[in-house]
Amino acid sequence: MALASRANLRNVAIVAHVDHGKTTLVDAMLQQTNSFTAHEHVEERAMDSNELEREKGITILAKNTAIQYEGEHATNGAMTINVIDTPGHADFGGEVERGLSMVDGVCLLVDASEGPLPQTRFVLRKALEANKPVILLVNKTDRPDARIDEVVAESQDLLLGLASDMSDEHPDLDLDAILNVPVVYASGKAGRASSVKPENGSLPDSEDLEPLFAAIIEHIPAPQYDDEAPLQAWVTNLDSSPFLGRLALLRVINGTIRKGETVAWVKADGTHSNVRVTELFMTRALDRYPAESGGPGDIVVVAGFPDITIGDTLADPEDIRPMPAIEIDDPAISMTIGANTSPLVGKVKGHKLTARMIKDRLDRELVGNVSLKVLDIGQPDAWEVQGRGELALSILVEQMRREGFELTVGKPQVVTKRVDGKVHEPYEHLTIDAPEEYLGAITQLLAARKGRMEGMSNHGTGWVRMEFVVPARGLIGFRTEFMTQTRGTGIANSLAAGYEPWAGQIITRNNGSIVSDRSGVVTPFAIIALQERMSFFVQPTEDVYEGMVIGENSRADDMDVNITKEKKLTNMRAASSDSFESMTPSRILSLEESLEFAREDECVEVTPEAIRIRKLVLNAGDRQREYSRLKKQAEQKG
Repeated sequence: MALASRANLRNVAIVAHVDHGKTTLVDAMLQQTNSFTAHEHVEERAMDSNELEREKGITILAKNTAIQYEGEHATNGAMTINVIDTPGHADFGGEVERGLSMVDGVCLLVDASEGPLPQTRFVLRKALEANKPVILLVNKTDRPDARIDEVVAESQDLLLGLASDMSDEHPDLDLDAILNVPVVYASGKAGRASSVKPENGSLPDSEDLEPLFAAIIEHIPAPQYDDEAPLQAWVTNLDSSPFLGRLALLRVINGTIRKGETVAWVKADGTHSNVRVTELFMTRALDRYPAESGGPGDIVVVAGFPDITIGDTLADPEDIRPMPAIEIDDPAISMTIGANTSPLVGKVKGHKLTARMIKDRLDRELVGNVSLKVLDIGQPDAWEVQGRGELALSILVEQMRREGFELTVGKPQVVTKRVDGKVHEPYEHLTIDAPEEYLGAITQLLAARKGRMEGMSNHGTGWVRMEFVVPARGLIGFRTEFMTQTRGTGIANSLAAGYEPWAGQIITRNNGSIVSDRSGVVTPFAIIALQERMSFFVQPTEDVYEGMVIGENSRADDMDVNITKEKKLTNMRAASSDSFESMTPSRILSLEESLEFAREDECVEVTPEAIRIRKLVLNAGDRQREYSRLKKQAEQKG
């Protein structure tokens, strides 16, 4: 065995917390290396190609780009830098784990004002577990509230804290490298970086990103390989083409893969078969181009494997050496997804309604989303879908809605475990930044959700940072209430903190639901008559049905109302004589808000045109009988 390396290649992942500027920085790297032609129109945040990513302003899928660097630090001619843009949210942790399996080092990006946040800890831990060297990049140094020295100190404390936490499990950690992490200061939006610390609130002294490229070339090791080993290529991502079918994105570990050659395709269960590589592509900027071969360290795309999945290996048929499976953290949140069973199902022609279509779509999602699980719950038209968090599951439902599916989605639940005969539930480490006048309201809000405060710090800026450990159940529906309490100013971020014993009953919503007692069309007359005692989610002229939740009660119990009531006309008054100026505008809930609002006896009806909350049992009489039965059971147990 003789180790060799490729000096003209670097593979680096950019990891960070949500909204710290990863994708904007990659934009600047592409622009400054002339990756786009003069006439090419490129959108801002070019790597966020998914429509939902653009709307929400977050990265959901790990994606790669290849930069051809020919600057002053490329001493051996042109260099290729493969950059993986990873999500910053722990709910998409499966994407982070896959991204890290493709690279030899990471660039940890931290906001110069906010500093390290829970997701920073999450992505950094994953990088250290994989033994990847780290470059610390302090971004947004030109923010007026930048505090660069403190953020660097906090980041180094975080690195040391993680290293000490992991020292027992990972005794081979290089503590010297962690202590001497190189620091680069940058403004991704301005396209400037420097190894010299600028003043707080000012731009780095360099006019471009050359210092960042220098740090990547110096501190990220070149891909190493065994020049005597046979072909080993690891499938880390999937894509599809209307012409070529399924495409596999893979990192070549050893050997060379060539277009047209026959390779051994090793599946996760250990079985293997010989398949021909029909097409092979390399990446340049955001485009793929046909290539003849890919060597060690290259990230290539191949076609010809109809059912290939993430974690599979392509190997030499004469000497098969499979790669290990990609390890993914267990899911913590689940929800039931099934066919739409409401009276308004199928009102629009062309929607996808059947259970078979929904199951096929969920199975397709499993192929590319390694952190998702779909379980059979014994019903022909509904399945339990488990994922890392509420956001990951709501993104899946939103994507299906946009593809034309009609669904019934249950309230998110936590995935429990039994440890020593006792029920344990997942907990979250919650970090909150908010103006200090809301300190009491936030503490009260989280106390009701069984949260315990772990720490609090005040930087003297009028803002306070609080850290809590809260059951994951307690955070379902928390964000809407939190934003209301802090008048939209608070920032909350959470991270999985393991399993602890069941915390007992948590009441997350004090107000009851307003339920329609009949089918019909909403009338302004009915809304005006009722709005003093409740707020509504429906608009005039909207279709409703019996059992549909149409608003929020001001009291704790549910109330059935007639929202379709019309004013009886007489020959003394015309229908148009009433004034509707006194009608309070309705609250239109988004998908996430609807999932948060729904109680255990409610679910969310999702269609491409509308999102409605409804009772699981639509008939009011049946609901009352079910409530009485459960109450009697509880009394007998008590």
